[in-house]
Amino acid sequence: MAYQETDGQRRVHHANYLNYFERGRVEMLRELGHNYKSIEDDGHMLVVAEMNVKYFAPAEFDDWLELTTTVMEVRKVRMRHRYQIHRDGQLLVEADSVIACVDRSGKLARLPNLKTR
Repeated sequence: MAYQETDGQRRVHHANYLNYFERGRVEMLRELGHNYKSIEDDGHMLVVAEMNVKYFAPAEFDDWLELTTTVMEVRKVRMRHRYQIHRDGQLLVEADSVIACVDRSGKLARLPNLKTR
């Protein structure tokens, strides 16, 4: 963890985890052969509709963390992800999100055909 990601207690600020989850989604899609920019260029915007985060233990400056991102469910216009952040095998944070697909005008749209596993 970088120093600028911590708060006055030298712990990772809770809001930074949302950025880690987004990175996890983008990298997961990349590993599955998808390009987030191309998805958006095709008119599909993947937006966060819900986020539920549970904090079990703090991460601190200079910790090495492991993020796991998993697609739990795919429906016509939404998909649900689970995120887990571990340090040395200890679960620190777990979250679930619902990502909705919208078109350029912001209306719900069918998800593009994405490989999710």
